[in-house]
Amino acid sequence: LALVSTVAVLVVACPCAMGLATPAAIMVGSGRAAELGVLFRKGEALEALSHVDTVVFDKTGTLTLGRPELTDLEPAPGRDAAAVLRFAAGADAGSEHPLAAAILAAAKSRGLEYSPATGFEAIPGYGVQATVDGHVVLLGAERLLARENISVDALTERAAALAQRARTPIYLAVDGAAWGVLGVADPLKPESAAVVTALKARGLRVGMITGDSVRTAQAIARQAGVDDVEAEVLPSGKAAAV
Repeated sequence: LALVSTVAVLVVACPCAMGLATPAAIMVGSGRAAELGVLFRKGEALEALSHVDTVVFDKTGTLTLGRPELTDLEPAPGRDAAAVLRFAAGADAGSEHPLAAAILAAAKSRGLEYSPATGFEAIPGYGVQATVDGHVVLLGAERLLARENISVDALTERAAALAQRARTPIYLAVDGAAWGVLGVADPLKPESAAVVTALKARGLRVGMITGDSVRTAQAIARQAGVDDVEAEVLPSGKAAAV
């Protein structure tokens, strides 16, 4: 009788306990994670996390501070540096991208006046196209100018040197001709390298996916201690890269 009563209590009580304990554990776990800046889309993600063997980071604003600054300005031969920055700021006046904010801040700090663009168009993964003072301006990654068959041969070495120093090269073209390349730096977060080291110590593989150039991505990855890098990935291709 005692055995039957005990089993009956367990059969009745355990599903109830599980039904109460599981949601409570999920709430406490996800709530504490949120306090630390970690968001889970759904409860199943918590369970799946125990089977994860690879952690993949985005670069800008995740491993880096997400507050880039203009550090270099390299005009093409025969072009004026101030004019390059003026056109770049005009084209980026309608953009909300962090790199655009860096260019606009640099123009403001140097007291440059520029005309805001008309016909502004953001091209995800490439850059922007706009009309500034009647001139067609392209501003963005090298692939943007390559898509328009604009040669950047005169700027290739300088762009490579910028990328080697973990700068993001941003090309400027005006009316179908390359005018210059701007270098923007976005430093690592102070804790990024320690986080990567801690994840590796747990036996996890750590990677990084970014739309930035290969050289810039590799320079940042070296600083953070990340081994696996996928660079020059368009926003639409990041899920496939994962």
